[in-house]
Amino acid sequence: MQAYVQTKYGNADVMQLKDVPKPAPGPGEILIRVRAAGLNPVDAALRKGKMRMVVRLDLPGVAGSELAGTVEATGPGVTGFSAGDRVFTRVDVRKLGAFASHAAVAADLVAPMPRDLDFTQAAGLPLVGLTALQALRDELGIKKGDRLFVSGGAGGLGTIAIQLAVSMGAHVATTASPAGEELVRSLGAETVVDYRTTRFKDVLEDYDAALDLVGGQDLADSFSIVKPGAKVVSVAGVPERASARDLDAGPLAAALFGLMSAKVRRQAKAHGVAYRYLFMHPSGADLRALADLVDRGRLRTVTDRVFPFEEIADAFAHLERGRAKGKVVVELP
Repeated sequence: MQAYVQTKYGNADVMQLKDVPKPAPGPGEILIRVRAAGLNPVDAALRKGKMRMVVRLDLPGVAGSELAGTVEATGPGVTGFSAGDRVFTRVDVRKLGAFASHAAVAADLVAPMPRDLDFTQAAGLPLVGLTALQALRDELGIKKGDRLFVSGGAGGLGTIAIQLAVSMGAHVATTASPAGEELVRSLGAETVVDYRTTRFKDVLEDYDAALDLVGGQDLADSFSIVKPGAKVVSVAGVPERASARDLDAGPLAAALFGLMSAKVRRQAKAHGVAYRYLFMHPSGADLRALADLVDRGRLRTVTDRVFPFEEIADAFAHLERGRAKGKVVVELP
């Protein structure tokens, strides 16, 4: 089968389209014929080795974090799925394998696709959908009437986070360029700050929670706009001690994350707020919840651009320029 294989850590040239053996589904696994796969900043970070400390890849190996396709076969012990079923998944971060014509994935990480989505739309939902859902529901506990700030709302994750927060009853403020303002407002954002001309900390205050998708100065500024006692969750900042639990890592990783995050935690403490860095976890059950929201018209996917699979290098170049509005996806033949 054809697959996009990473041979070592580095720039884009360390990943190549190659013919590799087709996987067979093991116990508890589903063999999926991949029809489309989503690209994410985390894929580029993994390729560059920026996450080696927390996720060490077994190289060479097939890359890719999320996909949509059809069930081709099931392994021993799998129930509830049949050949031909349309499914989507965020694969195991330590195994990867989405950038290929076939992928063997643990059945508990797989869910039926939303009924009205095509494969390219569904392929861009798992990673951002799971991250947004787990951040808003599990970490921030967003409820009706909350005022939530989301940085970088026009990106793939931001577009989903805004919609989920609105569906939970929150009032959402976000940052976007003039080109992205119409999009984020159409998704439910009530307040939009043009990050090119205005620092959001100068115009926003007394928010109940913040979801940081940008990191750096945006993360530091987020601490100043939420109420004392509030919480800021980031997926772009620095891991902290609790992040080790997300990875099932031991006390050594927790101690290391504690050292890495010391400065950020001091900034949060100075404002009287809590800081949490989130590593999302794959979950078929959560994907079913997201599919239900899509099917009920409460969540829609936003796709920036679809590339043919053989142009995946160009797709990554487009993604890494950082201008995408929504998700970048590759479509397989």
